[in-house]
Amino acid sequence: MGLNDRKMQVLQAIVDDYVNTNEPVGSKALIERHKFPVSSATLRNDMAELERMGLIEKPHTSAGRIPSDRGYREYVDSLMKIDQLSASERDEISRKIDECLDEAGDLLKNASSILSEATGMVSLVMTPRLAGSSLLQLKLLMIEPGKALVVMVLSAGVVKDKVVRIPNFLTPDQLKEISDSVEKSLNGKPLDEITLITLATSVKETQIPDSILNQVLYETYTAIKQADRLDVFLEGEHNMLKLPDFSELRRAQNLLGTLSHDGMVAGYVNEIEKEKTGGDDTYMIRIGQEIALEGLEDCSFITTTYKVGDTISGNIGVIGPKRMDYSKVISQIDFVRYKINEKIKKING
Repeated sequence: MGLNDRKMQVLQAIVDDYVNTNEPVGSKALIERHKFPVSSATLRNDMAELERMGLIEKPHTSAGRIPSDRGYREYVDSLMKIDQLSASERDEISRKIDECLDEAGDLLKNASSILSEATGMVSLVMTPRLAGSSLLQLKLLMIEPGKALVVMVLSAGVVKDKVVRIPNFLTPDQLKEISDSVEKSLNGKPLDEITLITLATSVKETQIPDSILNQVLYETYTAIKQADRLDVFLEGEHNMLKLPDFSELRRAQNLLGTLSHDGMVAGYVNEIEKEKTGGDDTYMIRIGQEIALEGLEDCSFITTTYKVGDTISGNIGVIGPKRMDYSKVISQIDFVRYKINEKIKKING
């Protein structure tokens, strides 16, 4: 963008000050806080140049300047240095993650709450994309006549279950016979390779009439296919309402309206995940107008992936104001991600 070192320093100072104070930044404040070895007039010229380049802008009610979306982008891409969390911050997050149950669903839900509490913003944790994972266990458990529970344990350490309808006259022994046959046949099979034909083949040796089998197999098949459905844990929407950035009713309503549709947010994360060109450690940062979700134009959205085994991953991230401490937030996401990875390895043995 043709910025010399001093203009880069001025932009960094404006971003840092605005993040800390939520007040537009003037040349006098910059000299007082950052000891720039130039006159106020020179600093005003630098700020005018930054404004012409679209990196800072002037709010209507102030003589100071604030970063624009492009200014935040330049800061994130060229100026930001990632903070290290303090030992006490790491210990607090570690303690809370360690207290989670040794079950992936509980871990991810609680990790979202922990991240939201640490950042004071909205956190997002999405369950792994499980199509490539394998079925380790499958149980069909009678709840009552006409109703059963399908319980699936997947290679990603995730337990999924679904209540299904079965014929009213199916006995617990018959259900167990079907369950044992299906489990024996499908053990270790990837979810995306399981078909109705696969299921039918698995029970061909049973003595149960086809009229009964077909309904049970169809319901079981539906449960297996729905196991790949992404669960989204959004936490901390109320945190945003405490921030001055969303004190204006319209902004707050737009934000909460969008966040109430967690499926829409998950779909957006999936879309930007497809655009990712770096490795698993890459952070996808979308700022203001870069976010293609109506209602989040006053926000920044940071996401990355956590790993479940060698090939399966889920997403973790934070939605907050554009005026966030990007370095701090990324370090918090990164440490929670590290602890999730560590805990999942323990769960999977």
